[in-house]
Amino acid sequence: MKFEIIMNSLEDTEQFAMKLANLLVAQDTITLEGDLGAGKTTFTKALAKGLGITRTVNSPTFTIVKQYEGRLPFNHLDVYRLAESDEDLGWDELFYGDAVSVIEWAHLIEQDLPKERLGIEIYRVGENERRFVLMPYGKRYEAICEELMR
Repeated sequence: MKFEIIMNSLEDTEQFAMKLANLLVAQDTITLEGDLGAGKTTFTKALAKGLGITRTVNSPTFTIVKQYEGRLPFNHLDVYRLAESDEDLGWDELFYGDAVSVIEWAHLIEQDLPKERLGIEIYRVGENERRFVLMPYGKRYEAICEELMR
């Protein structure tokens, strides 16, 4: 099952991320895929804002994971640099703790991801337009997607 939505502006993306943030609870995992510049980090910043994070959120490219405190703890992972690594970085502690986790380039650690999660692919359609494809894995995430589409 897939859900698609077009974001016509940065504001649309921010509103969508804020709406999603309001539906999340501890241990929720969101995976993000998309080309460089598609908007993964922009989406993540808005999601973090929706979770009550007041610190500046930026891509953790060189540190792999950054953690923030808000309404819920928030883990922001960018696993792009792990493409050739077999290292176990304690995924269970991150994914099954008390935080919401967002993983950019998640396909690189597919075998370590929680079975139930929300996958989001972001495609650049135009200068400001993006197509979001949501792929829920599990009933909880199907319900979240249905709520987001209302």
